[in-house]
Amino acid sequence: MSLPEGFVGSAFSQHLGISLVRAEGGQVHLRMPVRAELRNLSGKLHGGALMALADTAMGLACFERFGADEPCVTVEAKLNFIRAVDDGEVDCHASILHSGRRTLVLEAEIRQGDKLILKTLATFARL
Repeated sequence: MSLPEGFVGSAFSQHLGISLVRAEGGQVHLRMPVRAELRNLSGKLHGGALMALADTAMGLACFERFGADEPCVTVEAKLNFIRAVDDGEVDCHASILHSGRRTLVLEAEIRQGDKLILKTLATFARL
């Protein structure tokens, strides 16, 4: 199943400014701009916004694979923050590494250009 052209995510995703670049075959590419309201006290892109982007991308990878009839939810996630982001936009690529009967293992990377910003590994449950 692929996401329809012009797909608009949740209100939360829209609030973060997340846009869909591509989704197919259990892989998703999202983009998010750095905006003033997403900065931390140091003026960098807030880690929570990066976490939300990664979680959204992995959730959409599940949705792209299984559709709305078989929702998936995050059970746990392990994130490594590699470097801070000052401005511009970031890209997140997420994919399904393993799909079992009840759980899935996914990974996501957030990059700005060729620089790795965040790497995550997560377990999702099929409901």
